[in-house]
Amino acid sequence: MNYKNVAEDILAAIGGKENLSAAAHCATRLRLVLKDEEIVNQAKLDEMDTVKGTFSTGGQYQIIIGAGTVNEIYKELAKLTGLAEMSTKDVKTAGTKKMNALQRFVKMLSDIFVPIIPAIVAAGLLMGINNLLTAQDLFIDGKSLVEANPNLTDLASLINTFANAAFVFLPILIGFSATQRFGGNAYLGAALGMLMVHPDLLNGYGYGAALLKHEVPFWNIFGFEIEKVGYQGTVLPVLVASFILAKLEIALRKVIPSALDNLLTPLLSIFITGILTFTAVGPITRAAGNLLTDGIVWLYDTTGFIGGGLFGLAYAPIVITGMHHSFIAVETQLLADIAKTGGSFLFAIATMSNVSQGAATLAVFFLTKDKKLKGTASAAGISSLLGITEPAMFGVNLKLRYPFIGAIIGSGVGSAFVTYYKVKAVALGAAGIPGIISVKASSIVPYIIGMIIAFAIAFAMTILLSKREKKKAEKNNNQKEAA
Repeated sequence: MNYKNVAEDILAAIGGKENLSAAAHCATRLRLVLKDEEIVNQAKLDEMDTVKGTFSTGGQYQIIIGAGTVNEIYKELAKLTGLAEMSTKDVKTAGTKKMNALQRFVKMLSDIFVPIIPAIVAAGLLMGINNLLTAQDLFIDGKSLVEANPNLTDLASLINTFANAAFVFLPILIGFSATQRFGGNAYLGAALGMLMVHPDLLNGYGYGAALLKHEVPFWNIFGFEIEKVGYQGTVLPVLVASFILAKLEIALRKVIPSALDNLLTPLLSIFITGILTFTAVGPITRAAGNLLTDGIVWLYDTTGFIGGGLFGLAYAPIVITGMHHSFIAVETQLLADIAKTGGSFLFAIATMSNVSQGAATLAVFFLTKDKKLKGTASAAGISSLLGITEPAMFGVNLKLRYPFIGAIIGSGVGSAFVTYYKVKAVALGAAGIPGIISVKASSIVPYIIGMIIAFAIAFAMTILLSKREKKKAEKNNNQKEAA
C-alpha cells in the first residue's frame, strides 16, 4: 500500500489542507476537525478500499481505517498538511469549539465519567461474582453456592468488600476527575471527596432511616446546626461541589500573592467549599439526585415493556447525536444506589441496540457481492456483537439505510423483552455478548434470550428490507429505460 497516495486522496476528499483545522488518530480512526464538513466528497471516500467508514460526532469528522494502517496514513497526512503532531485530547478540544451548548454539556459529563469507568466496571463485576455465589436457586435447588459450600462464605464476604469500595468512596473518584475537568487541582478534588465520605459522618446510606427516627447528628456552629451526614453513593452533590472548588481555586490564585499561594489557596478552597457543601450544596443536590433517581425508576416501572421498547427503538439514533454519553452519569447513579434501583436497566437496552446493529451488518455481509463492503461488514458485525458499534453503524448500516432500520426494529423488540423481565446490570461493561457477566445472576437467562430475539429480528428485517430496496431500484431502472 502506498500510504502517501492514500493520504493525498483522503486530503483531497475532505476539501484540502485549507479545510483541515486539526488532526490526530486513535487505534483505528483518523480524527479530524474540519472547517466545513459540507464540502467533503463522501462518495470519493466511500470508493476508497482503505476507508472502512466515516462518521461525524463531537465536532470531529472520523475516518475508520484500521489498526496499524491508520498510524502510517496519519504520518503522511501530517507531512502533507504541515500540521504538528496532536493528541486526541487536542483534537477533542478543537472539536468542542464547534459544539452547541447541549453537546458541550454532554461532552463534559463524558470527560468526567469515562476515566472512572474501569473502577466502576471492576467493582460491578466483583459484585456480579458475589451475586453468583449468594444467589438462591441458581445452581443448587433451594440453596446458594455459599450455603451449599460454607467454606466459600469468607471468599464471598471478601469479594463483596472489594466490590463495594468503589461505590462507597465514589465521591473521591468523581471529585478527582470532575475538579480536574473544571480546571482545578485534582488532588484537592479527591480531598473534597474524602471529606464527603469521612467515617466520622453518618453513612449516607443510613440517612433516610436516621431522619425518620430524628437521630441525624449535627454540628452546632455558633447556634447554627449543620447535619453531619456523608454522601456515599451519590453523584450530583460531588459534581456541583467540585465545580465550586475548581472555580474558587482559580479565583483565589488570581488574588492571593504568589508567596502565600501554596499556603492559603488550598486551605481556603477546601474550607469554603466544605462549608458550602454541608450547609447548602449537599442537601439541595442530594434531594435533587434522589428525585432524579426516583423519577427514572418510576418511569421504568410505569411504562414497562412499552417504554423499554420505545427507548430501544430510539437508542441508536441517540448514539448518532452523541447524547448517549450522558447516560454514563445516570448509570453510575443507578449502580451507586443499587439497593433502591436494583441496578441499571440502561445497560440491557444498550446491549439490545448493539447486538441488533451487529446482526443487521452481518445480514449485509451475506447479501452483498461487493468485496469491500463484505470485508467491512464481517469485521464490523462481530465487533458490534462484542459491544463496539461505530464501524457497523457508521461504516455499513447508515450508509445503506435499510440495515439501520432493521437494526432499530430488532433493538426495540429486544429491549421490550428485557424490560418486561426487568433485566438489570450490576456493572458497567461491554454492552454485548460479554455483558453476560455484568448483569444480575437472575437476569442472565432473559438477557441471553433478549439478545437472540434482537439478533434474529434485526437480521430478518434487514433481509426483508433489502428485497424491497432491490425491487425499488429495479423499478427506478425500468422507468429510466422507458423514458
